[in-house]
Amino acid sequence: MAETILIVDDEEQIRASVRGVLADEGFRVLEADNGRTALAVIAAENPRLVLLDIWMPEVDGVEILREIQKRHPGTRVIVISGHGNIETAVRATQLGAIDFIEKPFSIERLLQRIERALGSPAARLLEDEAVATASPLRAPATPVGRTSRARTLARSVVINGHGLHSGIRTGLILHPAPPGTGVVFETISADVEIPALVSYVRSTGYATTLFRDGVAAQTVEHLLATLHAFGIANLRIRMQGEIPILDGSAIEFCDLVESGGIELQEEEIAELVVDRRVAIGDPENGKYIALEPCDGFEVDYTLEYPRPVGREHVVYKHGGADTFRTEIAPARTFGFLKDIAALEQMGLAGGGRLHNCILIGDDGVINTHLRLDCEFARHKILDIMGDFFLLGRPIRGRVVARMTGHGDNIALLKQIDQQLAN
Repeated sequence: MAETILIVDDEEQIRASVRGVLADEGFRVLEADNGRTALAVIAAENPRLVLLDIWMPEVDGVEILREIQKRHPGTRVIVISGHGNIETAVRATQLGAIDFIEKPFSIERLLQRIERALGSPAARLLEDEAVATASPLRAPATPVGRTSRARTLARSVVINGHGLHSGIRTGLILHPAPPGTGVVFETISADVEIPALVSYVRSTGYATTLFRDGVAAQTVEHLLATLHAFGIANLRIRMQGEIPILDGSAIEFCDLVESGGIELQEEEIAELVVDRRVAIGDPENGKYIALEPCDGFEVDYTLEYPRPVGREHVVYKHGGADTFRTEIAPARTFGFLKDIAALEQMGLAGGGRLHNCILIGDDGVINTHLRLDCEFARHKILDIMGDFFLLGRPIRGRVVARMTGHGDNIALLKQIDQQLAN
């Protein structure tokens, strides 16, 4: 029996276009040009999926969505908007929508989202194939180690904030994803997907930025560090421009992931086992980073600045999400008061606030109290964990670094990635 889809849009031309496409795909299509009619049709026909325009006369889509969730909580809803932005998408997701599409959209994009929403036979077949053929992205140059079950979230979760460098209000929606998807950034306003892989890194100036087809995902490292710590292998991340900085640490991202719940999947992910040392930089000149063999994942980081910071040395042995939450996640972004003017001239740190960055003056920290001993070095470890997630697989090895940043991390990862490809 054909799946039933209800199109709710006050523009007849749009309804007709979508109706024709869906009918050709074998769906039973119903229509409503206003919210009251839509609620009556849902009550009478119990459609499997509703395509709901957010901007309509009389009763807007937000109120309709709220009523659908109240009266028919099992009905799946994809919200459609001609004025899409991250706040609209976040609000729709908070109210129970399973996806968000901005007009104008391509037929391929619409059908892809419908298949994902319905778990159609074609989509299930693709997932089954992904499980059956799940393997590392490339044949490893190092031994294959232990495997573990892939993880995703049990349900979608959202969060709002400001971008650290853009200063623009932004937000984030994390959607569960089937086996074989990987971690993928999706934009609200463009039909672009950016895989969380080192080959898509475009910029490392004060943050890690991924780039594809003219679209960027900025300041991804704190979120990716959290996914690294929780072992999340498959996830779709809806965002707009820059990931929110929140309080400058990863602790709120930990809360966000935990609020969504962890779901184990039928996909095995193999470790990348490091069996020889790979390094860049010169230890004699004080700045270097290396990846070397270790039975586990560890980061050994040394930071050394003139007074008032001095020398900090931290060895972090990753023991899972709880260890990360306690020892690394609370460590915040930090910066020096003397550098603020230069950052502003470069168009950066526009979203910096006294509550989301540790500010260091000539005599020490001037705007807060430190949460952890060696918090600056621990934040560097947080950044490393986010950047190293871009290899696409868990790592069994030790990172040893001194006075390095995102540029050094990515340079080493690209060297490793090239070795894996050969």
